[in-house]
Amino acid sequence: MPILTAVCAGGVMDLPMPSADEVEYFEKKIRPLLVNRCGSCHSSQAKSVHGGLKLDSATDLFAGGDSGAVVVPGKPEESLLILAVRYDEEASVQMPPKGQLPDHEIVELTKWVSRGAPYPHDSPTGIDPTRNVDWESARDFWSFQPVTEQALPAVHRVEWPRQRLDQFVLAVMENQGLSPSPEADRATLLRRLSFTLIGLPPTPQEVNAFLSDGQPDAWKRQVERLLASPHFGERWARVWLDLARYTDKTASWLKSTGQAYRYRDWVVQAMNDDMPYDAFVHRQLATDLMAGTSPDDFVALGFLGLSPNYWKELLLPSEIIKVIVADEWEERVDAVSRTFLGLTVACARCHDHKFDPVTMEDYYALAGVFASCRIAERPVISEKLFAPVRQARQKVARLEDKISALKKQKSVPQEEVDRQTAQIADIKNSTPHYNVPMVPGVVEESVFVERRGKTAQEGTKLVYRPKPNDLHLFIRGNPNRLGDVVPRRFLRVLTRAESKPFRNGSGRLELAQAITTEAASLAARVIVNRIWLTHFGRGLVNTTSNFGQSGERPTHPKLLDDLAARFISGGWSLRQLHREILLSAAWRQSSVRDDRGREHDPGNRWLSGMKQRRLEVEAWRDAMLAVTGELDFTLGGPSVLLADPDNYRRTIYGTIHRREMSTMLLTHDFPDPTAHSPQRVETTTPLQALFALNAPFVLDRSAALVQRLTEELPDDVADTEINSERIRRAYNLLYARDPVLDEIETGLDWLHGSAGKTRTDAWKQYAQVLLLSNEFLYVE
Repeated sequence: MPILTAVCAGGVMDLPMPSADEVEYFEKKIRPLLVNRCGSCHSSQAKSVHGGLKLDSATDLFAGGDSGAVVVPGKPEESLLILAVRYDEEASVQMPPKGQLPDHEIVELTKWVSRGAPYPHDSPTGIDPTRNVDWESARDFWSFQPVTEQALPAVHRVEWPRQRLDQFVLAVMENQGLSPSPEADRATLLRRLSFTLIGLPPTPQEVNAFLSDGQPDAWKRQVERLLASPHFGERWARVWLDLARYTDKTASWLKSTGQAYRYRDWVVQAMNDDMPYDAFVHRQLATDLMAGTSPDDFVALGFLGLSPNYWKELLLPSEIIKVIVADEWEERVDAVSRTFLGLTVACARCHDHKFDPVTMEDYYALAGVFASCRIAERPVISEKLFAPVRQARQKVARLEDKISALKKQKSVPQEEVDRQTAQIADIKNSTPHYNVPMVPGVVEESVFVERRGKTAQEGTKLVYRPKPNDLHLFIRGNPNRLGDVVPRRFLRVLTRAESKPFRNGSGRLELAQAITTEAASLAARVIVNRIWLTHFGRGLVNTTSNFGQSGERPTHPKLLDDLAARFISGGWSLRQLHREILLSAAWRQSSVRDDRGREHDPGNRWLSGMKQRRLEVEAWRDAMLAVTGELDFTLGGPSVLLADPDNYRRTIYGTIHRREMSTMLLTHDFPDPTAHSPQRVETTTPLQALFALNAPFVLDRSAALVQRLTEELPDDVADTEINSERIRRAYNLLYARDPVLDEIETGLDWLHGSAGKTRTDAWKQYAQVLLLSNEFLYVE
């Protein structure tokens, strides 16, 4: 790990290079604060550097100023910077001197210092107005290069590869002095395959059928069977929904008809239909602008329609509301650029990107696209059919307001209330399609933030106009300090020819098309890497949403390019990509590696075996319902609360609330639905253990497993024999294998030696142990 040796106020400090995630956090959250709030007095561009303190770089920050060290990493209570911005009585200074920072900015700075004050090494904070990007040199970076099919490398173990990708994996492995692990046994492989493709364990019948299948294409037929399963879409839709920051419910003040699930179901169906990935991108960003589209397709716009919205108190001055609206545009630029391009474009809102060839002009060119459309619910019928529905709903809304006002009177005129209530019912019944679903989406309208009157004190109004809006560049990211107008266009570094302005409405369709044409190589690398990550537990590029300079380099660059090139030439088929990976020798390796592999490649960077992986919370919950025989396999439909004891549906159909997360999801590493999540982060916490031991869901599944075993194997034989058979059946259901003799004996010892417990209670506790075992939680 690179080390920066900084001369600090208290001596010399060795500073490790922040991780890619920490760099991204700093660039998005902290650098803008240092530039906007501190730069005028504490930067190399300040007319006079106050207190001898500069914040331009990591070296400057940790060197401190005339008052000594300003930051103690990990200790905000001991950091002068935090004490100063808090206006703490113990601080010798109060910063900024003209007025305290907003609370949320103080909280963010405190959080930064608590995290160790990560700061990219020697990267200047100030904006260099003379910066001149050499675009041709910038395009030489590995992820901006066109992908091409690669020549197959030479390998020594010529008998090992089964697929083209194996040749590349083996060549790198051999170059590292490593050997592949043996192929996993059939039961292990089928359990691994079932979880990776449909998120569910195989049934004992499926395992037995595969074990007894002696045909040479037996494995291939298992892969095809699960690829064709309707549950394939459910498992892989959830992968995408993490990226799309999907939610069923959001803040209570936002109007919503509860139809978000239709976007989720659209993603499920798109996966099951193997919709070409380029079309998948286009539909989610601009399906309403595409030829041949229909209102039924508008559900795809949920990727944008479910974007976070921030509270706008219109009594506040317009200058404040402009910042909130600009923050929403930034979130959309961030989600789109990271999801589809693996680039952190939002880092260029306040200054040119400090690592990648992305300028502020690039940022505002994309932000203009999202400033030219607004979030709105859209009907799944044509405008011609919906026009009378809109009028009818407006009439109903006015009548409901009148009824509400009447009911507030001291003497309620009930006759008038009843009359207007009947009128509402008549309008609803006589208007065709009155109850047509409204789905989250966007419409082609720009938002303009304006003063309500002549002065700021009179508040703010939001005005929507049906014309696109090229944004001014915001100086230091502040929408109240405007620079030149920036035409809407694509990122310059990804445009081989001259970057042309977008002309079609907001530019959403042109943006979507540019992602899969001008940026096709990068977009293909990014999605191929995401699929690889989900199958192997580690991406070929481990920073899956950062393919820029601050991200990690690919471990197998030729393999990634070869896969991406063939992905494009093969029609952007995700299913074919899954197929090639799952039929490979690399994916079929055992997770048990030899001594050299464990010693020289502990993180399995070079793929000399398979990584043992913990089930995500969805698969864990679904697997418990599946083995107890309770799982409801119905596809699609409205979400259901996971806390509902009668909810036996798959977890993908559990209600996701952006503000009030389900306890089960929150405890088990489910991603924050307010932001794009590139990959799950595994934690092990006491709360997880407490949930496993005490949660009603787990206790109910233990009882249900006992009931299933009892019903399938009733008490019609000797006690010891029936207990042995039930233990064997439980192992078949949970672990896809038979128990060994020691495991049967251990189970029998518990069941027969549980003094003071009823036979049923002993079985419930035994079942709970089986359900909570690592063998059930992990996939080999």
